[in-house]
Amino acid sequence: MTILFRELYEAKEKEWLSPLACLAINSKGRQVPEKEDPYRTCFQRDRDRIIHSKAFRRLKRKTQVFLAPLGDHYRTRLTHTLEVVQIARTISRVLRLNEDLTEAIALGHDLGHTPFGHAGERALNELSSFGFNHAEQSLRVVDILEQRRKGKKGLNLTYEVREGIRNHSRGKCILFGQPCPENISYEALIVSLSDVIAYITHDIDDAVRAKILKIDQLPSKAISILGKTASEQIDTMVHGVIEGSTQGNIQIVPDVLNAIVELRTYLFEKLYPSEPIAREINKAQRIIRELFHYFMKNPPEDILQNDPEFTQNSIERNIIDFLAGMTDEYALNKYQELFLPSPWHT
Repeated sequence: MTILFRELYEAKEKEWLSPLACLAINSKGRQVPEKEDPYRTCFQRDRDRIIHSKAFRRLKRKTQVFLAPLGDHYRTRLTHTLEVVQIARTISRVLRLNEDLTEAIALGHDLGHTPFGHAGERALNELSSFGFNHAEQSLRVVDILEQRRKGKKGLNLTYEVREGIRNHSRGKCILFGQPCPENISYEALIVSLSDVIAYITHDIDDAVRAKILKIDQLPSKAISILGKTASEQIDTMVHGVIEGSTQGNIQIVPDVLNAIVELRTYLFEKLYPSEPIAREINKAQRIIRELFHYFMKNPPEDILQNDPEFTQNSIERNIIDFLAGMTDEYALNKYQELFLPSPWHT
């Protein structure tokens, strides 16, 4: 009997990984059962499906903080995702958690993000009669909106990756000493903390590059602990998670934890509401609102074709999906096409 490479890899996981890790062989499976791949574990297949999805490719033209940035060195939602992946894999590897599961969750955690970042998310949440949350939308993308094969909706990911995507913002429970959800895996917690580490460091870096923030304006105690550069800050935070999690729970050493919380609080209170960013956020939200109202009155033909019952609720759901899937550039072009005059050509 031929021993499959996947089975050898699963046996290696069982031998090497921590008892806290989620083993591929113990996965709760997929919503629609599938034959196993001879070479890849279920979590490795999920990682590959996400990377090859259209939603993943669109992240390259979606805002992180600075809207539709023209500078080559500003982060986008894609580069943010890749930074989260790198940080999460490092921590997961050292703690002997399942690195493949960690990577899949990290790659998929922001697939449902809107154009214009959290500004777009807040606008859709206000407009939608059923609310909007990018974590739930990310799950909707992988479950329904992506099409892996013709005629088959969704990527049919494993339970563990889906729950990690759904709960990817819940790791803040560790930052604020709150109880964590019972169904959240250690791998998902690592992704959630890595998300915080990534956006704190790169949002500061981008704000300094944009000349709307100086390092000496940041909380001095937090900077003295974490460091002045993004590299130093990531290194200190990653070490803080690894060294704080040696007793079987995901924790952060106290002085690093306090510095992270202080720096994060500063960003939410001082940087994100700052006038240069807030001014652009207001513009972005107006674009989303006007596009929403226009399409509610004039649903695109492809939405009508995919929704023969044409109920008001289903049309709204489809329009929210349509808007959430837009890149910054597509939304700006669509707004210009619909609401701004075009020059006459002779």
